[in-house]
Amino acid sequence: MLSTLLIAALGVAFLFVLGLWIWGERGHLMLPSSWRFLQAGGARRFFNFSDLHGYAYGRWIKEYIYVLVKIICPRLHPGGKKWLSDHYHGKVITADQARSIITVNKEIPLRDLEQIIPYSTARDLVLKGPPEVAVFQCGCRQIREHPCQPIQVCMVVGQPFVDFILEHHPATSRRLTQQEALDLLEAEHKRGHLHSAWFKDALLNRFYAICNCCKCCCGGIEAMVKHGAPMMASSGFVASVDEAMCNLCTVCEEICMFGAIRVNGELTVQWSTCMGCGVCVGQCPTGALSLVRDERKGFPLDVRAFAGEEALSSSG
Repeated sequence: MLSTLLIAALGVAFLFVLGLWIWGERGHLMLPSSWRFLQAGGARRFFNFSDLHGYAYGRWIKEYIYVLVKIICPRLHPGGKKWLSDHYHGKVITADQARSIITVNKEIPLRDLEQIIPYSTARDLVLKGPPEVAVFQCGCRQIREHPCQPIQVCMVVGQPFVDFILEHHPATSRRLTQQEALDLLEAEHKRGHLHSAWFKDALLNRFYAICNCCKCCCGGIEAMVKHGAPMMASSGFVASVDEAMCNLCTVCEEICMFGAIRVNGELTVQWSTCMGCGVCVGQCPTGALSLVRDERKGFPLDVRAFAGEEALSSSG
C-alpha cells in the first residue's frame, strides 16, 4: 500500500513539474531556451528525469541551494555526501585560469577529465571560443540573512545555459561582454573571493558556470568545511610562504576559506586542507605567499594547456 502511494505521489509530482515546464512561467508554451536544453539532453535524459532535474535547478536556483545546503547535506551519512559530490561539484581555479576560460579563442571539447575532476560524473568541458557568458544572482548569497555584496556574481558559461538563465531570470541576470566578464573576475579577486568551475550531471554532465565564492556565503564551502562533503577539488596548487617576507600579520589566516593557514609565531600551511585557490596570495600585503604546483593535489583546470598553449605555472 505504501509503495503504491509513493509511486502515485511521484507520478503526480512528475506531471506537475512537467506541466510547469511545458506551460512556462508566463502562461504560454515552453520557453525557447527550455526547448534547446531538452534537445541538447536527448530523449534518454528526459525519460530518466535528468533534464527535469536540471530544469528545476536552473529555474529555482535559490530554493534548490537552500534545500541542499540547509536540509539535505547536514543529514547525509558519509556515503551520501560522497554520492552528492559525485553528482554536483566544483573545481577550484586560480584567477588566471578563470580568465583563460573567458578568453579562450577556439573550441575545446573534452570528455572524462578523471585527473582534473576526480568524480565519477559530470566531468565534460565543452567550450566554444570565445564563450558566451551571462551573470546572475548567486543562489548561495541569496539564502543568507546578511549576504556579501554584490549578489550578481555567478557566471554561466556557454549554451544552452546562457539563454536559459537570461530567459528564466530576466530581472536578475544579464549578458556580459568578454571585457565585462574579465572585469567582474578581477573585482571579485580583489575582494578576496575564490573562483571555482562547477559541474553538475543534471546540466548535461558538463561544466556550466564559474562561481566567485566568499567564505561566509558559499554553500559548497559550507558543505565541505561544516559537513564534510567533498564538494570541491583542489586547483592542483598549494600555498607557499617566503618566511623572510612574512610579517605575521594574520591577514591570510583570517581570509583562508578552508582553515588551512595558521599564524602562531610562524606561518604554517596545512597541506591536507589547502585547496590552492590563491586568495591568500592576492590578499597578502607583503607578497610573502605564492602558489606552487603539487601533483599530489591533482591537475589544474587550465584551458590553455588543453588548447595546446603554454599554461602559466601558478598565479593568484
